[in-house]
Amino acid sequence: MSRIVLKDIDKFYGSNHVLKNLNLTIEDGEFMTLLGPSGCGKTTTLRVVSGLERPQNGFLYMDDELMVNAKELFFAPPSKRGLNLVFQSYALWPHMTVFNNVAFGLTIKHVPKDEIKKKVESALERMQILEFKARYPSELSGGQQQRVAIARAIVSEPKVLLLDEPLSNLDAKLRIDMRSELKRLHQELGTTVIYVTHDQVEALTMSTKVAVFFEGNLVQVDTPMNVYQNPADLRVADFIGNPSINFVDATAQLNGDTLEVSSELGTFKYDRADFTENEFPQSGKFDCVLGVRPEQVKLSIKEVEGASGAIVYACQPAGSETLVQVNIGETKLLIKQVGVKNYSTNQQLYATVLENMVTVYSKETGKLLKFSHEE
Repeated sequence: MSRIVLKDIDKFYGSNHVLKNLNLTIEDGEFMTLLGPSGCGKTTTLRVVSGLERPQNGFLYMDDELMVNAKELFFAPPSKRGLNLVFQSYALWPHMTVFNNVAFGLTIKHVPKDEIKKKVESALERMQILEFKARYPSELSGGQQQRVAIARAIVSEPKVLLLDEPLSNLDAKLRIDMRSELKRLHQELGTTVIYVTHDQVEALTMSTKVAVFFEGNLVQVDTPMNVYQNPADLRVADFIGNPSINFVDATAQLNGDTLEVSSELGTFKYDRADFTENEFPQSGKFDCVLGVRPEQVKLSIKEVEGASGAIVYACQPAGSETLVQVNIGETKLLIKQVGVKNYSTNQQLYATVLENMVTVYSKETGKLLKFSHEE
């Protein structure tokens, strides 16, 4: 069991308040990704969990055992927390073979040699680098070295595995391969994983939960698909998604249990079942912002009932998909279509928005007011 609870954590570097009253629970066996732009506090959170940083306020529990009580100046050392770390830098011993690098931690714990051999070869096989066990780090590619670093981290079967942007030094193809390896590894071992990245693709493809940070604040914790489909506020919506989400200015009015939203994309009506718990303006019309993902708009050459007229601004075929920028009145939309499409500049098209998939935000607070859901 490896349940981790951070409660009321504050961390300062001088006058810089980098973690602000952080409350986060990571359940046993979760793959929790800490996601956000540079300087948002995600790596500091990882270092607090590991014991490499001491917060000024708050508590940390692992399996209901107290690891940090900042007020009482109690900080359990990293060696007592049952975890291993993998950083962006591989930190391999250059004078040791792959086998000895991975075996090092077991050796200093005086694990029997036959058991060390079994565990090391199993870890290397999991990372698909067993054939390199006699090589030295200088004889390996960057991706292979990173696999050695991960093998070293998992060989002792830690309760918690901490990964701090371990793939950022790899090229695009290797990153994809290693994402697959890490996801498979998590499913096989069932280890609790805390993963730090600013790469949203890594977060969405590997995680069971994603925690999004901005400026030291934890803004949203949810499943990857819910973070993508229902970002908690406009900042999260703008950060998640490639290509980026479309924001469309609109006005709205709450009439009893019905929210009526009007924009150049049309007028949509939603009932209370779609509403979040965030507070609506009490009465009258109010300004809002619609969040429309590029894949949530369908284009047609022929006029379709309920569609809006759209004029092509630019068309960008990219092999597996085509990005089309259109103007609907004064509103600019980026639309993603599967496959190769060829539209001419200024061509007349018709755009149909999947209105149930649209998210609605308060323009004043930036908070999500209406959920997205499947048609």
